[in-house]
Amino acid sequence: MTTKQLCLHHLIKAPIGQVEKAPVLFMFHGYGSDENDLFSFASELPEELFIISVKAPYPLQPYGNAWYAINFDADQNKFSDNEQAIASRDKIVKFIDEAIENYPIDSKNITLLGFSQGTILSYSVALSYPEKIKNLIALSGYINLDIFEPNFKQNDFSKLSVYASHGSQDQVIPVSWARKAPELLSELGIDHKYSEFPVGHGVAPQNFMELKSWLEKHL
Repeated sequence: MTTKQLCLHHLIKAPIGQVEKAPVLFMFHGYGSDENDLFSFASELPEELFIISVKAPYPLQPYGNAWYAINFDADQNKFSDNEQAIASRDKIVKFIDEAIENYPIDSKNITLLGFSQGTILSYSVALSYPEKIKNLIALSGYINLDIFEPNFKQNDFSKLSVYASHGSQDQVIPVSWARKAPELLSELGIDHKYSEFPVGHGVAPQNFMELKSWLEKHL
């Protein structure tokens, strides 16, 4: 289906059947990927969903995109560009508002699905602006508090639910980083499920089946 000119490039898959306001799933890919990556399994998700797969704003060479730069020092330590990440967070919030205005979607039934860097951004959006988000699916990522709104802990999280998963053999983002997320979610009283699977930086088939089942129950 033809996409509209919003602030971020994206792909869409309309729901099967005529729905005045459909539940919507926004997809946010990882570092070095693009909007086609997660969109490849859109057809496996609940058919009533309006799916929007979003392209990150910063192009990489020779291909792919990023939500923010990752830099390395002389000792190969990684540093995230938090200013770029916050700019992307704000652009995602703007994009969600634009999508609500331009597509037949239910503003009260919004799910974010992120992978890796897309998960890091999705956490920052959902916990900074929980009034906008119903569900968050956080795959192979972690929470970076430096890109949250400063007073986010004062937000009302009573309508937010989170599914998070991680590979126990992940060589890109250590599983120990991911395990801090359920600790914070519990502290904030956020309804959540956290699972680990014996894989690297990716989504195992049993992981996908579990997230799909979780999503079906939370739409």
